[in-house]
Amino acid sequence: MSRIGKKPIEMPNGVTAALNDGELSVKGPKGELAMRFVEDVEVSVGEGGITIAPRDETKRARAMWGMQRTLASNLVEGVSQGFQKKLEINGVGYRAQLKGKSLNLQLGFSHDIDFPIPEGINIECPDQTTVIISGIDKQKVGQVAAKIREFRKPEPYKGKGVKYEGEYIFRKEGKKK
Repeated sequence: MSRIGKKPIEMPNGVTAALNDGELSVKGPKGELAMRFVEDVEVSVGEGGITIAPRDETKRARAMWGMQRTLASNLVEGVSQGFQKKLEINGVGYRAQLKGKSLNLQLGFSHDIDFPIPEGINIECPDQTTVIISGIDKQKVGQVAAKIREFRKPEPYKGKGVKYEGEYIFRKEGKKK
């Protein structure tokens, strides 16, 4: 019995959901998102919100139950509040700035990195060492943050690189004489 799957997804004010042929579409103040469910779960939209249940007692149906409920919950949260990730840039001369529809990163390479901003994603740079990625699709926001971090991951000796806000970097001691 899935503890997560049993909970109904509550609909905040201003958010509506519609179910057509196994595809859930959710509209809210921030936009519209849709997702297709696997055949192993049954979805119903009612006054209490969205409920998801397994069609039968197979192992796959029970495994998909909680995951599909979480994905549907992410749709509702995305169209009502949105998602956000913050990246911090540490290092001498490392900086980020917006240039039109791309993010310009200077990360100690011989060249600057121009990262094109994907559709549906909003990037802000309040200062040169902070990048804020926001959008309504949780998967896209996380993927863009991971791609930017991948350009220069934080190294364990001085901690230079791009890291998530609040991320702990395991530090190593330097060379001994």
